[in-house]
Amino acid sequence: MHILVLGSAAGGGFPQWNCACDGCRRARSGDPAARPRTQSSIAVSADGKRWLLLNASPDLGAQLLAQPRLHPKGMVRGNPIAAALLTNADIDHAAGLLTLRESHPFAVYATPRVLGVLAANSVFNVLNPALVERRPLTLGVPFRPADANGKPLGLEVEAFAVPGKVALYLEDAGAGPGFGSQPEDTVALHVTPTDGGEGFFYIPGCAALPGWLADRLRGAALVLFDGTTWTDDEMIRTGTGSKTAARMGHMAMSGPAGSIAAFDGLGVRRKVFIHINNTNPVLLEDTPERRAAEAAGWCIAHDGLELTP
Repeated sequence: MHILVLGSAAGGGFPQWNCACDGCRRARSGDPAARPRTQSSIAVSADGKRWLLLNASPDLGAQLLAQPRLHPKGMVRGNPIAAALLTNADIDHAAGLLTLRESHPFAVYATPRVLGVLAANSVFNVLNPALVERRPLTLGVPFRPADANGKPLGLEVEAFAVPGKVALYLEDAGAGPGFGSQPEDTVALHVTPTDGGEGFFYIPGCAALPGWLADRLRGAALVLFDGTTWTDDEMIRTGTGSKTAARMGHMAMSGPAGSIAAFDGLGVRRKVFIHINNTNPVLLEDTPERRAAEAAGWCIAHDGLELTP
């Protein structure tokens, strides 16, 4: 199974277009220790020919251009992207669908909740329904994604809810502490090849690691996990925002309640942080935070990273 990290940053990318924090300044200046990153998305394939897109970043057009294996081949028009699967309705995971509007046949998988968000916004109708079928998935029920013609991709996917929050633009302040969040709003994926072999977990958004989730990840070959911030109050301290990571539906990396501590002892063979905010010092290769994460056995994802379980 082939896994390509198309984009590894959180919403806004790195450097973020309107940010002059230390990291963004260094990335903008060409500092080799501050490698630029686009917004979070990965692609997975069982055969290296037909690919399942996991989340569609607003930077998808540039990401496809940067990956020769995702270029059109053998025809005037075409692309190896056979299907896309959205883990939530966040802008940085859904807006890239609009890049695929050029009469390209593929399938879109998501929970009924997320498909409802797409249906409620007419701009997504630029994806011709005669070419792009929207297919609902059911949490906790493994399925085999297929291309637009129904040909299976050689993968099995199970989507399951993890702690998180409804997309920012869908928050309902009158709905209580969860802002109207529902289980289908934040989804993790377990992806395996149908012909045998080990799979991986893709969890780009997660607000906590309860015991049941820790048990599910125990001993996994590969986990790509939410790495949005280093500390819970990071955006407040850097003057780049007013919300904590928890308020945004994310689990900070550091501290006794952070993801590094939560994964310690789980025996996950390869741990990769993805969806990393521009304020997170682990993006800078010469920081103590980066060294601490790597010493704990974590890989910091970068665009173009290739992985196998």
